[in-house]
Amino acid sequence: MTSNVTEAFVWIWLPRSPVPVVAGRVEKHGPLHHFTYGRSYRERDDAIALSPFELPLQPGTFEPVGMNTIHSCLRDAAPDAWGRRVVGHKYPHLAADELDYLLLSGSDRIGALDFQVSASEYMPRESDHPTLDDLLAATELLEANRPLPPELERALIRGTSIGGARPKALIDHDGKHFIAKFVSSTDVYPVVKAEYIAMRLAALAGLNVAPVSLVSSLGKDVLMIERFDRVDTATGKARRLMLSGLSLLDLNEMEARYASYSDLADRIRQRFIEPQATLVELFKRLVFNVLVGNTDDHARNHSAFWDGQQLSLTPAYDICPQLRTGQEATQAMDIGGVAGKAATLTNVLSVCGKFQLRESDARTIIEQLITDVKDNWVSVCEDAGLATVERDRLWGRALLNPYCLQDWKPA
Repeated sequence: MTSNVTEAFVWIWLPRSPVPVVAGRVEKHGPLHHFTYGRSYRERDDAIALSPFELPLQPGTFEPVGMNTIHSCLRDAAPDAWGRRVVGHKYPHLAADELDYLLLSGSDRIGALDFQVSASEYMPRESDHPTLDDLLAATELLEANRPLPPELERALIRGTSIGGARPKALIDHDGKHFIAKFVSSTDVYPVVKAEYIAMRLAALAGLNVAPVSLVSSLGKDVLMIERFDRVDTATGKARRLMLSGLSLLDLNEMEARYASYSDLADRIRQRFIEPQATLVELFKRLVFNVLVGNTDDHARNHSAFWDGQQLSLTPAYDICPQLRTGQEATQAMDIGGVAGKAATLTNVLSVCGKFQLRESDARTIIEQLITDVKDNWVSVCEDAGLATVERDRLWGRALLNPYCLQDWKPA
């Protein structure tokens, strides 16, 4: 592929349907990508809006607003840093833009959208089901900037559209779908094990998180995250449409610094099903991120399911302690408290009203999460096979670090 495309057709898996249909067309006009719903799609009884905020189901052409060059709900389905690196490796002479990335990345992307050059024939860009060893070997070759055999190149393309900057791939096993996260040559601490530990601690603390397991491939750790955007139906696998926190807040990549937990809480109160329970869950996730030193909690690491009628928070994902060298730390997404993004429990407590929590109830939640982390830390580390020296590095440098407890006074 040597030239840039100027249009693509958006295919969608409607709720509970195992087959996609055409929803509309994206056309590039200069730097902007316009979207138009197809008339036949709008006339379907089961048609849904791709986003209730950006693309309501109505005739006419939608142009991105603000700093957006493409609607955020479409950008949600595009590759991030890792996927773009894979596409760039396969097409080294292509100066790819957003449409190229959408059309050259794998079809088994997160959520329920895909992008095709045809409006009449759906041709998935998939490969044969690769083994975990093959996928790991492919990521290692790519990180070393070495050529990939064609079969490994095809295998790696399949996972290009799942977001994030770290090496990862998609794999199916026993009828389930997983995201496999691999170690990176640039890791300075056991990132894969650290994420497994944090996700397990979150689950043991009662948070709604994606199920994870830790396996070995070619002698290296691999984190397996069970996908929650795929569901079984009587006629096959269906896909669940998702909107990232950026899309929920009408922001793009350049505006991500303006995303805040307070604004997301406002959106939940206004538009989500079961808003009170959802607000409590989001507050717990915020507290937990601060407690375990996960400062990579940007708006793309929060998402909601959208079925055309209701929004509901997805399970939590991408919870990974970040090893720090200094004391002070900030969350990637603004807390909106008295100290802005400061990763402290007192700052979190200052916004409890945004989550419709009394201060006493918020304190109870925080204290219980502290207890849960302390009580389960050793057993989860042992389950992960984390060496004692690495355990000691993470504890206090990431998890329950002194800065997050600064000025915290237990009840």
